[in-house]
Amino acid sequence: MLKLYDFLPSGNGYKVRLLLTQLGIPFERVEINILKGESRTPEFLKKNTNGRIPVLQLESGDFLAESNAILFYFSEDTEFLPADKLLRARVLQWLFFEQYSHEPNIATPRFWITELGKADEYREAIEQKRQAGYAALGVMEQHLTQQKFFVGDRYSIADIGLFAYTHVADEGGFDLSRFPAIQAWIERVKAQPNYIPITQQQF
Repeated sequence: MLKLYDFLPSGNGYKVRLLLTQLGIPFERVEINILKGESRTPEFLKKNTNGRIPVLQLESGDFLAESNAILFYFSEDTEFLPADKLLRARVLQWLFFEQYSHEPNIATPRFWITELGKADEYREAIEQKRQAGYAALGVMEQHLTQQKFFVGDRYSIADIGLFAYTHVADEGGFDLSRFPAIQAWIERVKAQPNYIPITQQQF
């Protein structure tokens, strides 16, 4: 069976949990408490030298890291990744956007505020992140005013990648009421078959 090394509050880990659940692929989840340095132990670093979760151990024994790479691996030849060459590239476009423009600015304030409880200590950095985060949300909002989903007008791993941290952005101090198209898209994602919340531990 697949083994997912994960930290439950992590949006990056949640992406993988959500896709595997929606594909009906069973897996074992192993909690790695990053707040206690469990992703920096010699044992874990053998699995991912970058010392980050999620890491997925395949049935072959190989380890695969980086959430969006894992999404791409499992979505091949499924409805979650288009067959069309251009649409596949657009899925990657949004996943790259998520990791470069979105996740660093949406997820990081959430981590500082919700997980570390250090909103005051990181106040100045949070404000800087928030400006860039709102800019990323603005890009998404503009796109979603014309599209139901991010690529090909159907649910894909592009949506899973962006949904993970967007739907909990309020935990980082972001006001999603300013983005009605994003709010409507969040509800469409939650309505997908076999949807699970980010905090669900058992599958």
